[in-house]
Amino acid sequence: MADLIIHRERGRVNQLLLQYSYLQVLDFLTTIAFLLHGVREGNPLVRYFLSVSANPISGLLLVKFLAVLLGLYCWRMGRVKLLARMNFLFALLVAWNLVALILSSLPRA
Repeated sequence: MADLIIHRERGRVNQLLLQYSYLQVLDFLTTIAFLLHGVREGNPLVRYFLSVSANPISGLLLVKFLAVLLGLYCWRMGRVKLLARMNFLFALLVAWNLVALILSSLPRA
């Protein structure tokens, strides 16, 4: 019985890591879309990496690499609640990014 519970919990953590990775890709793509549309990055840490790198994409890739390392740490340590909370946060962030992109493309009155 205990093995079944451990197996289910590990499967849940694996699923959360997969979702987290997918959200990182979506955040990367929406941030690139922001940059292409002239929308300024809102996160000061990301903005810093964008400004000090050779080009914005390499700075953004570094930030995403660090984010994935954080997700892998949570996965490895079995931090289910933390990984679930990060997924919720990044899902909100991606939704916000999409709304901001839509609003930035509307004609100005």
